[in-house]
Amino acid sequence: MPYAMKVNDKKSAKVLGRGLPISTKDSVAICRRLSGMNLRKGKEFLLGMLSEKRSIDGRFHTKAALEIMGLLNSAESNAEFKGLNPDNMIISASAHEGYTFYRPRRFKMHGRRKKVTHVQVVLQEK
Repeated sequence: MPYAMKVNDKKSAKVLGRGLPISTKDSVAICRRLSGMNLRKGKEFLLGMLSEKRSIDGRFHTKAALEIMGLLNSAESNAEFKGLNPDNMIISASAHEGYTFYRPRRFKMHGRRKKVTHVQVVLQEK
């Protein structure tokens, strides 16, 4: 799956979360809010969501925030490995609906569709 944006690999760090068991709607809302933020401010915002002090549209989206926080930590580690300064990084995040996965059932489905979302996070130096 290609990334949604073309960036300079020498000045950026990428991470891709495939098949995450989170709501696509929640992850799109979080990614829209995080895009353009500084890495430090983005992590503070997600920690505020996890402690239920900050919200998006009156909702906390804790499960999606926890998964995206893990992706941000991984992207920060990738940036440090490349020798980039994490304090000067800007977040570009996007969420896409993943593949459809139905759990095997003997009888009718009764809306038992599993939530699957792909999330791409790119950190770019200023």
